[in-house]
Amino acid sequence: MLAIELISDAIPPVHTSDTIQKVFDRMAEFRVCHLPIVNEEQFLGLLSEDDLIEETDYNAPVGSLALSLVNPYVLEEQHIYDVIRLFYERQLSVVPVLNTKKDYQGMISINTMNEYFAKLTSVSEPGGIIVLEVDNKNNSLAHMSQVVESDNAQILSSYTRTFPDSTKIEVTLKVNKQDISNILATFLRYNYDVKATFNFTDHNDNSMDRFDSFMNYLNL
Repeated sequence: MLAIELISDAIPPVHTSDTIQKVFDRMAEFRVCHLPIVNEEQFLGLLSEDDLIEETDYNAPVGSLALSLVNPYVLEEQHIYDVIRLFYERQLSVVPVLNTKKDYQGMISINTMNEYFAKLTSVSEPGGIIVLEVDNKNNSLAHMSQVVESDNAQILSSYTRTFPDSTKIEVTLKVNKQDISNILATFLRYNYDVKATFNFTDHNDNSMDRFDSFMNYLNL
């Protein structure tokens, strides 16, 4: 996924002649605290709400303001991970996208980014979540996939988390089955440390049978 593929036309940029009040209104309308300033196709910079808040004349054009941000942007052919990094490092609500000539192409909003991240991690797909703790020298996703596939399941998404001063890595797997009891048993057989599970439905725990018996008792 490239930056150009996530551009949204829903939020228009602002122009140097736009008033501070107009920019405030647009930020409130789209629930963002940053907007790019554009002169035709030329990207001039990223305007922050902090740049506006100290001003007293709301009829003044934003082109007269000094910008606190040093032109954060990504190029259209950059990977989406570069966009995520810029959102995180600069605490932005939108990221401008430029072409190789540095002409403005559009922007990616934090809401669009959230929607993409939800798809990336398959959060809307049913399935179980397994959190493993492994040594960083034995972090073989191929072997983890083999374990999951041994129960006719698949890994929908995965990500890792590292810890300071530790040789351990936390690996989170989203699989396309909610009954992950056999998968867990296989991980344990291979001496994996299973830290947690989520959305885990064990169809062998007789819970539905107990519920049906209870309902039959109430109907007597």
